[in-house]
Amino acid sequence: MATRDGRPQRRNQVLSRERIIATAIELLDAGGEGGLTVRALTERLATGSGAIYYQVGTRDELLDAVTETLVGAALTAGTSGEAATPGDGIRVVALALFDAITEHPWLATRLILQVVRNPVGPVTVGIFESIGRHVGALGVPRDSWFDAASTIVHYLLGAISQNARIAGDIPDVEPAREEFFGSVETAWRELDAAKYPFMHAIAGQVGRHDDREQFLTGIAIVLDGLTRPG
Repeated sequence: MATRDGRPQRRNQVLSRERIIATAIELLDAGGEGGLTVRALTERLATGSGAIYYQVGTRDELLDAVTETLVGAALTAGTSGEAATPGDGIRVVALALFDAITEHPWLATRLILQVVRNPVGPVTVGIFESIGRHVGALGVPRDSWFDAASTIVHYLLGAISQNARIAGDIPDVEPAREEFFGSVETAWRELDAAKYPFMHAIAGQVGRHDDREQFLTGIAIVLDGLTRPG
């Protein structure tokens, strides 16, 4: 059995949990969740399914472990430096998650499932702690910390999930994006201007927008609402 660089795998190589997770990420990046099968994993690692189950458990448990690994790395990167302001701290964490899912689009679904299904797991706790530690410093009253942090997390999950779906539908090649957004702009301009004045006003902006900047604009709006008096 060959490795990615063409060299054969050997059964006497140490089959660690970390190596299984790294290989699973490679398969997921190449083929999405459908690309991660026990058969594909055992073939890539030149081992039996029993060794994989022993290290990581079932396929669902492996997906959880992969999600925890990638999210944990993003959160570590997002909290490793000193932020100039609490708002900057939140933006850094948010962008770390955004960039992780841009690199691994399949991660969006797994991240949302973790937050929804396992509120006491390391993914949910890690995200809320990384965001929430800045909320008090923003001046949000203590009895509103949960609502404030939840609002930010909900925005993150919604925006990240939407961008991941769009990225999955549109090839990450500039001509393909230009063609897609060009067709959207054309369709919006053809709408009845009297009935849809707003759509006409923004039609020319759709093709020029930057996903990352748009994401940061949303964060700024949420933070402004949380810190505005009254």
